[in-house]
Amino acid sequence: HTGCVILAPHLVRLTKRDLGLPHIDQASERQRADGMCWSDEAERYNDGNPFKITARDERGVIVTILADNYYGYCKKEVKTQISYAANLYGLAEEEHSGGALAFPRRNHGVEFGVDSKTREDGYTFQEMLERFGDIMDLQPEGHAIDRNHPEILYVPQDLRMDLLNQRITWRRNGAEMGIRLQPGRIYIQPNGYKVEMNPHPYTKSWRLVGTDPEGTFCHKPSTVSGGGKSEISKSLDDAVISYAMFIDDLDQDLDHVQAIFDHDYTTRFRPGCEHEDHDPSRKPLSHERSLGSFIKLLTPSPSYTDEYNAWLDSIPNRIQALAFVIKRFYQDDWGDDWRRFISVDIIDGSPGHEMKIFGKRIVGSYLRMGFDHEAKWRTFKVRQDFIATEKIQMEDDISTSVVVAPGQMREGCSLDIDERHSAKLVKNCEFRLFQRPDDAIHPGFDKQTEHDMAQPGNFIANFEPLDPRQLAAIVEDVFTFGSFTQPMSDLLQEAYDEQSPYVVSSAHPRMVDGAPSKNPRYLQTRTDLTKPLRKYVADIGTRLHRKLPMEKPLCYPVDAVLTGRRNNPPESGIRALAVYNPIHYQELPELFMDFVCSLTGKSPSTTGAGSEGALTKGPFNALRPTADLNNALVSFILTGHAGFSSSAGFIGPNMRVDHDVSLLIPEIWARLDPHERDPAFLIEHGYLEPVNDFEFDGRKVLASRLGYRITDRFVHGFLGKIFDTPNAVFTEEILKPETQSMEVFADGINN
Repeated sequence: HTGCVILAPHLVRLTKRDLGLPHIDQASERQRADGMCWSDEAERYNDGNPFKITARDERGVIVTILADNYYGYCKKEVKTQISYAANLYGLAEEEHSGGALAFPRRNHGVEFGVDSKTREDGYTFQEMLERFGDIMDLQPEGHAIDRNHPEILYVPQDLRMDLLNQRITWRRNGAEMGIRLQPGRIYIQPNGYKVEMNPHPYTKSWRLVGTDPEGTFCHKPSTVSGGGKSEISKSLDDAVISYAMFIDDLDQDLDHVQAIFDHDYTTRFRPGCEHEDHDPSRKPLSHERSLGSFIKLLTPSPSYTDEYNAWLDSIPNRIQALAFVIKRFYQDDWGDDWRRFISVDIIDGSPGHEMKIFGKRIVGSYLRMGFDHEAKWRTFKVRQDFIATEKIQMEDDISTSVVVAPGQMREGCSLDIDERHSAKLVKNCEFRLFQRPDDAIHPGFDKQTEHDMAQPGNFIANFEPLDPRQLAAIVEDVFTFGSFTQPMSDLLQEAYDEQSPYVVSSAHPRMVDGAPSKNPRYLQTRTDLTKPLRKYVADIGTRLHRKLPMEKPLCYPVDAVLTGRRNNPPESGIRALAVYNPIHYQELPELFMDFVCSLTGKSPSTTGAGSEGALTKGPFNALRPTADLNNALVSFILTGHAGFSSSAGFIGPNMRVDHDVSLLIPEIWARLDPHERDPAFLIEHGYLEPVNDFEFDGRKVLASRLGYRITDRFVHGFLGKIFDTPNAVFTEEILKPETQSMEVFADGINN
């Protein structure tokens, strides 16, 4: 199969007569109906507007002429031709999808390797050397250095890392051996677990961060433009902001915290729910109760009594956050005298308001999760020990995939692969990614885009060419200019100093008819190519864990399918489609009803619900959609993947979320065990609830086609792994969009 795309923008100037179309008197009825004839010699083909003409045959040869020069059209035509080849080749799919391999990470503080939890049986340094010695140089101390990347060090499984003394020690032949613990190095154990010194982005402190050897491949197919295909693979770190922890009145606030620590938690459950805590008598500061378990204690739940939930609601969020911070840093030798380690500075003779532990300022990290009714950011504190997953980008927009029988997949794949089902393998078809950085309009928010667009050799579309006068207004606005990250700030400052004729800012889309374009674009080189070390480290860690030699192929089958929806509120000429909460699950009949119609709302690149056709591939398909739909259905059946979806744009008519949920999804899914991602488990335990049909204005509204959606139990059970106050993140109006407006909800379903 082969294809060719010819860009010929000059063709829009040709007349119908030039192109050989007949005069209207000689035209057939069909030619007259389609406008494929002329009555005036000056009539231009397609009225002088851009057009495309395609020729194809059954061999798989396809040639397209585009009478335009917009890169996006050309790219989508390449996508069309790849889809055509996949259809004709058979047993393969071209998918409109994004995807990421998400590796959970952990904050180990200043020590690692002290207890047995950091060790995994079945792995030894000697066995690792025998299997992977070709890429390692053994050192006299008993560790090894990677031959391809010397910043990677292989260390024993049983060791101790001490950040304060910057030492790594282990025993070898009865003697203690050690090396210096250094920043910029990646230490990998025989089981593939990786540990690094990691600086806090907003303080001068360091911490030890560990990364799991196995990741979760989150695959986002059939996702409309604006649904978050690119965002699923973007690092959450870019969206995290940090502030000093606030103390109002030190003594009073610590009294509140003491009351939380002293509370009796044994009576909090409703009858029949006691099994949810195997030992409810565990005190908050006990080493037997983890920080996550403590967060669950202070998060309202349907399993708790009304009285207990009311008590939780009476606790200010900042007091909860303070209690969680103390729990995070608490050491057993503090005993009940923990208050003496908490302090604030004295400023002008009065107590200050910035929290300190051991005399060091404590910084809290916050994540934006949507906007309020006045377009202000809704930010929520993440856990003090939270570290975002490491994401390896696997897809962005154009992917091809194949479904492989389970018997052919055992070697090279995940150790816990489900042998009852086939596996899906996916390949990214793109070298450079045509990104629309929606969040870059906020200076400093999208750090990756600001870095990329500050580099030379960029391909940019729909950004405003800023002349010296326009640039001066930006640079001299110190509050806006100071928010840019260093690369973009340097670029704009240099252009300002040199009075360059024009320059492009990542936060300033092209002005069209007096308003900024909703479709700014740039070409981004794939991050696994610009940062090959991180992909190499991920692969090596996985190989070590699977004990898979370098000569054997390594594969990452899809672990979870999470399509993306673009939701929109009612606008002039556009009906609302904002009926989904953050995460839905649909069984195959309802899921494919959606896929056939592409039930997603308006985005900057589309005109409303269903405009992208079946599987969101309508404009990019050289064949009828039946073949793609059949392949997709067979793929779901054979792999057993559950059809989850997440929301972008809006949740309900009032709650704007942009891509904040898209960024969050891999963080949630990577922290779920495989059985916790099973819809049957989620439904059985009340984490998912069915959306039922209902009557509104005398008509039956078929809401059941929305499938299942996450509940407050899901929030209580799983978001506490990320947030201090998960119930404040996804409130009832987010979990149940109909509470924002039943009229808009009903109209969206009917739409």
